[in-house]
Amino acid sequence: MAKAKLKAGDPVTWKSHGGEAHGKVVRKETGRTRIKGHTVAATPEKPQYIVETDEGKRAAHRPDALSKE
Repeated sequence: MAKAKLKAGDPVTWKSHGGEAHGKVVRKETGRTRIKGHTVAATPEKPQYIVETDEGKRAAHRPDALSKE
């Protein structure tokens, strides 16, 4: 779980299909957006974070799915 507030550039880990993924926070999203063809239903009350792996792949995750390294 994210224990501290996350900000752009913070290194994070999260669970993925292949085990554990590593990367960094790109930005905090507080509005609807699209990523990889999917709609991210973020709101100011339920924000999501856009993260990027070391390989450059991006995804959106809820704060509780991310752990700060």
